[in-house]
Amino acid sequence: MKIIKYENQYRDDTIFMVLEAKNALGRVPTLNNDLLDLDGYYFNKGDMFWIAVDDNDRVIGCVGCNLLFDGEASLHRLYIKYNLKQQGIGTKLLTIAEDFAKNNGRKMMKVHLGDKTTYFESRQFYSKHGYSYTDEDHMVKAL
Repeated sequence: MKIIKYENQYRDDTIFMVLEAKNALGRVPTLNNDLLDLDGYYFNKGDMFWIAVDDNDRVIGCVGCNLLFDGEASLHRLYIKYNLKQQGIGTKLLTIAEDFAKNNGRKMMKVHLGDKTTYFESRQFYSKHGYSYTDEDHMVKAL
């Protein structure tokens, strides 16, 4: 497994992996607008989006990071292929996003958790990695 900066050749595979991950969580698989325009939502603004690819060059995970004002950054779309969770892929993606934010002068990482009945795993994951609640649906971590 390797983590790389997203490239357009992985567009369909990334979208499919995210939809598959949402389906495995019992959600109606809908597509977020940023995944249809990663250049506009991330790269053209100086932000980043990474994918994890397996030995067969298939997308198995992803994460985006937006650099905000006032020393903050925000995580987006941290998804792991449903049958590959608990193997450290999410931790590696989170670490690369946090390092990117730190290297760009950000002191705080924010994340929106989504619905607590569906995204219960994310709440445990971020807590395990030092994030704390600011309200019921948001967590932060000092970088």
